[in-house]
Amino acid sequence: MNWLHVERSDSPLILAFPHGGTDLAGFEAAFRSRWWAIRDADWHIRALYEGLADATFIWTDISRSVIDCNRDPSGQSLYPGQTTTGLCPTETFDGESLYRASYEPDLAERMPWFTPYHAAIKAEIARLRENHPMVVLYDCHSIRSRVPRLFDGELRELNIGTDMGRTCDLALSDAVVAASASRSHVLNGRFRGGWTTRHYGRPEGGVHAIQMEIAMRAYLDEPGGVPDETNWPPIWNPDRAAPLRAHLEQILAAATAFAKAPA
Repeated sequence: MNWLHVERSDSPLILAFPHGGTDLAGFEAAFRSRWWAIRDADWHIRALYEGLADATFIWTDISRSVIDCNRDPSGQSLYPGQTTTGLCPTETFDGESLYRASYEPDLAERMPWFTPYHAAIKAEIARLRENHPMVVLYDCHSIRSRVPRLFDGELRELNIGTDMGRTCDLALSDAVVAASASRSHVLNGRFRGGWTTRHYGRPEGGVHAIQMEIAMRAYLDEPGGVPDETNWPPIWNPDRAAPLRAHLEQILAAATAFAKAPA
């Protein structure tokens, strides 16, 4: 499975990246275009976090348009009553059809890329729990700052999700919020944590999960309006991203300190 990557550390911090991939897993001909199929990726998300913390990194190269590894495999909506994309998306964030006319994606064909990703997360949590009373699973995401179909106005730069406090101890979310103070931020706003956060976050069992959804303007030069093939995706510029990386380093240090705190 050369599309699935696990870089192990013995630290009690896991960073997961379900949406950074652009590999279409052999389904490219079914999509309207490759660009449509990869447009809503979490662009440069792993580069943004690279080297910021001693942590286990888990990521998939497979595009979220093939299978969304941060959705409930039962198909249940994470945000009932609100617009969202599904386990096997058929539309972009802006509502355009992803697939050519008459094509219907077969979910059973896509699950072989979902199941191993979550098996890896489960295995790493179990491995680290053998030596640590607490483990923090930090789910890494980013999105365009303005997506009118999904939310009103401009998203705050840092959007922290704990499913209204269910997925981690208050001390962890307080620490992450405090470390985010120099940026516009919100706790449990539009994004309250996806399936990864909600599925694995069991504070009573020593597993504390938290999601960070970053508005891309915080580290990339976003074009105005809906992006097109001439201006998207933005290029990765380490200097442009450096200020946010410094803040994220503080956030991850706070998460690690929480996990290592005496019981």
